[in-house]
Amino acid sequence: MIRSLLLSLLLALLPWSVWSNESNGDRSVKAVAFPKGKTETVIEGRIKGRGYVDHTLRASAGQTLILQLNSSHRAIYFNLLPPDSSDNAMAIGEQSGNRFDGLLPDDGVYTVRVFLIRAAARRNETGRYTLKVVAGGTALKPIAASKDALVGGTRFHAVANVKCAPAYTQTRECEAGAVRRSFDGTATVELRWDKTWKRRILFVKGEPKAADVPQPMTFTLNERGWVVSFGGDESFEIPEPLVFGG
Repeated sequence: MIRSLLLSLLLALLPWSVWSNESNGDRSVKAVAFPKGKTETVIEGRIKGRGYVDHTLRASAGQTLILQLNSSHRAIYFNLLPPDSSDNAMAIGEQSGNRFDGLLPDDGVYTVRVFLIRAAARRNETGRYTLKVVAGGTALKPIAASKDALVGGTRFHAVANVKCAPAYTQTRECEAGAVRRSFDGTATVELRWDKTWKRRILFVKGEPKAADVPQPMTFTLNERGWVVSFGGDESFEIPEPLVFGG
């Protein structure tokens, strides 16, 4: 009951562009383009009403991303969406002062969604913004299949069913897959449940370093592996062989 009420409250507070699929007609998509030889750019844009802009950027696990949004309207914010996500954010500008500076957990297209919060969108307000984007770090490439065989039909070097306790569900077992990036415990672990939801956690040399959720990450290590938690609301048990192999 408590989780249902919390979920209802969360949906009520989300910006129009995030919770309403009906707003897709107001979506603009613009790929982030860096000047030749540069890894930094500043983008200028304009938001009106329920319209929103998705700035897309292809990046890899292990790279870093810095975002800074400034605007003429205090109701303009951004969310950072991980690859393959249509609305679930890994960073929420309204909570972080419209800034993100972090390590990326997986490979794919990341989306910086810029929007007006619902109240301003309903009033059809307008504002301009600048978005600074800085990409850095070194990509952690997956181990070649010739050196660490992939599970058939997947991108994973290993799969398993693991104990988990995601938020807003009674599910207690998740599907897990590991993209190993080194034999030293560097890997992206993807967790899936209820056929829809997933989390991705980047391990670097045997330690969880980044994830695709806005909640703070903590972990404990035991003889079986890691218990990784997010904001005290959910947890996942990651067995050591999944990350290291063997």
